[in-house]
Amino acid sequence: MLMLDYLFVYGTLLKNFDSYMSKFLEKNAEFVSEGYFYGKLYEVSWYPGAVLSTNETEKVYGHIFKIKNEAKTFKILDDYEGIVETAEHPNEYTRVLIDAFLSNNTTIKSWVYVYNFKTTNLKRILSGNYLKQ
Repeated sequence: MLMLDYLFVYGTLLKNFDSYMSKFLEKNAEFVSEGYFYGKLYEVSWYPGAVLSTNETEKVYGHIFKIKNEAKTFKILDDYEGIVETAEHPNEYTRVLIDAFLSNNTTIKSWVYVYNFKTTNLKRILSGNYLKQ
């Protein structure tokens, strides 16, 4: 059975990040592990955006949570990330299922919000870690 209740976060939803939605996530999910996925991290504005990569040297670091009450919690998180099914314009982020790596290198299927626009004019966060840029 495929578990679809894990979420990888790398920006304003990180554990201990000082934001309302980070606190919401901590109340509605269980912290599993630090981890990473193959991708590139960019500074979009006061928040980051990540895109997927197939290059194993390009990593985005963050936290993996096990979501409680997936339907309710993902609805609120999708709203926060600006994902609207009836959007007239493309959404800034999309929620996709990826292979994430836990700190012990175990692979886990996890949702992640990836940036959905061009990154051409964005500053890359080379460390892959939003809190250590």
